Amino acid sequence: MARNRIDQTPFPIDILDLSHDGRGVARWPEGTAHAGKAIFVAGALPGERVMAKQTAKSRHFDEAATVEVLAASADRVDARCPHFGTCGGCVLQHLAEDRQILYKQQVLLDNLQRIGHVQPGTLLPPLTDAAWGYRRKGRLSVRRVEKKDKTLVGFREADPRFVADLGECHTVIPQIGLKLGAIAALVDGMDARRDIPQIEFIAGDATVALVFRHLHPLGERDREALVAFAKAHDFAIFLQPGGIDSVHPLWPEQAPLSFALPQWNVELKFRPLDFIQVNAGLNQKMIARTLDLLDVQAEDRVLDLFCGLGNFTLPLARVAREVVGVEGEAGLVARARENATHNALANVQFHAADLAQDLSGHAWMKAGFDRLLLDPPRSGADGVLKQLPLKGLKRIVYVSCHPGSLARDAGYLVNERGWRLVSAGVMDMFPHTAHVESIAVFEPK
Repeated sequence: MARNRIDQTPFPIDILDLSHDGRGVARWPEGTAHAGKAIFVAGALPGERVMAKQTAKSRHFDEAATVEVLAASADRVDARCPHFGTCGGCVLQHLAEDRQILYKQQVLLDNLQRIGHVQPGTLLPPLTDAAWGYRRKGRLSVRRVEKKDKTLVGFREADPRFVADLGECHTVIPQIGLKLGAIAALVDGMDARRDIPQIEFIAGDATVALVFRHLHPLGERDREALVAFAKAHDFAIFLQPGGIDSVHPLWPEQAPLSFALPQWNVELKFRPLDFIQVNAGLNQKMIARTLDLLDVQAEDRVLDLFCGLGNFTLPLARVAREVVGVEGEAGLVARARENATHNALANVQFHAADLAQDLSGHAWMKAGFDRLLLDPPRSGADGVLKQLPLKGLKRIVYVSCHPGSLARDAGYLVNERGWRLVSAGVMDMFPHTAHVESIAVFEPK
């Protein structure tokens, strides 16, 4: 057992690079027992010399945390949030904002080269928007800690077993981020404080909603406390006693949620647990860039895969002859159809289909299209790309939330299907995190 014990004596080390998850990359120096072995150091930046304390070890690499910065990088800034380093929500607040996006750009390029063995013909300028107070959707963990005699409401710590004791969050919209303490006090005063594992938040243009997941029915006193809190802080409160379909409004009885895309005269309505892009300002810039890169002509038919509520589909319908949106979640497809009707768009149709499974029985697969838009989840789009007839397509635009799966799929399109990676670039949907959102354009060779 003694051999497995980690020596936590602080040691000096030089940081060589930044990992994909925002940690400093170093190697044990010559003369040490593990000379040359990689060690990932939380809170450290390239070019720095830090005092670090080892926190974990494995066969191929070790892990450590910064104790003191001995020689700081010129790119280091003071973290704005007092919880930085404890809360696992952000990992890059100590890196200057203009350098964060360049780091993400390099992550994208490294992935394209290492995984896909491709490189873009041109690099698109990075897309950025507000770096603070941007997050309009998220999930807060709730935990009653008897030793502290308090209820914690916040994101997970870097060690996901623990909930961070947050008083504020500066990346979340202020209506939520500056009221975490009040939300925690509300739950702590409820009889059901041990029966609420999470609270989801989501914001439309006019309404901010909180969804309280509860494991047992709430008593009348708790329901009254929630309603009073909603009225005092201008929230809509929803309850979730079971699965997604169990979500229902507590107060007010009608709490419509929607956001506008003014450039395309579109309004998207959604439900409290639906997926929407978390950064409203960046989302509008992303849609504009996507439509520009697709270069849709008035006579074009466009296929939008993984379309969700119609975030891209409905703006596309303003410029294309016809748009077909396909999404795996039936509830989102139903809402997408309602949004098409709400926006008086008759040239768009939506279909439900699991895009990772056999699609040969779907009629839309056999229809001819001029342009293809992909906006898949982290797992990527390889399942559908290997089935899709690409002949006749003039252009593919791929919006990605994971550079690794984009790189894999880009390699497939370029190296196996004869397409060309025209351009690619990053978009900062999640400033101060290591999350890399990107976009890529493909054309037939």
